[in-house]
Amino acid sequence: MSTSSSNFKHQDSQPWYKNYMVVIFVIGLPAFVVVACIFFVYYSYQIRDSVVRDDWYMDGKTLYHDVSRDKLTYDLDLHGQMQFSDTGEIVFYLNYPEQSLQSGTLLNGEPVTYPDTLNLSISHATDIKKDRDVVLQHQGANKYTAQADIDPLKAKYYLQVSNEGNNDWRMQDVAKLPRAEVSFDPLPVFEKTS
Repeated sequence: MSTSSSNFKHQDSQPWYKNYMVVIFVIGLPAFVVVACIFFVYYSYQIRDSVVRDDWYMDGKTLYHDVSRDKLTYDLDLHGQMQFSDTGEIVFYLNYPEQSLQSGTLLNGEPVTYPDTLNLSISHATDIKKDRDVVLQHQGANKYTAQADIDPLKAKYYLQVSNEGNNDWRMQDVAKLPRAEVSFDPLPVFEKTS
C-alpha cells in the first residue's frame, strides 16, 4: 500500500510548465482562440458593408423607400441606351417617347428639353472600391458622354442615371459589366398601379 502511494508522488515531481497537456490544452488553445478572435474582428472591420445608396428615409422608427423618382420615369415614358467602349468612354442616349418629340411637350405637359448634365452611378454589388460616380455631359440631341474606368473582371453592377433638375427622375438597371450595351426602361412594377 505504501509503495503505490510513493509512486504516485514521484509522477507529480515534474514542473507543470513541462507537461505537454498543460501547454497544449490550458495555455495553447485559449491563446489560439484569442489570436483568432482579434484577427476576425480586424478582418470584419476591413470588409464591412458599405452604406446603401438609394432613396431611403426614416419616419419615426420605420424605414421607407421613396420611389417617386422611378414613378416619374414611368409617367414620362423615358428610356435610355448606354454603350461602353474599351477605352472607358460611356455614351448614353436619353430617349423621350415619340409622342413627346412630335408634340414638343413631355407627358406631364412640360416642354421637351435635354438637361446639360446627367448623373451616372455605377455601383459594384459587393466592392465599394469599384463604384464609380460620373457626370454625363450633353453633346447634342439626345447624346451624353463621360469617361469611367470599370474593372475588367465581369461582375454584377447597379447602374443609375438620374436628372436632378426640374423633373427629378432616375433610370435604373442591373447588369454584368463590362459589356457593350445596357438598356434602361421604366420599372414594370408601376404598370399594375397605373
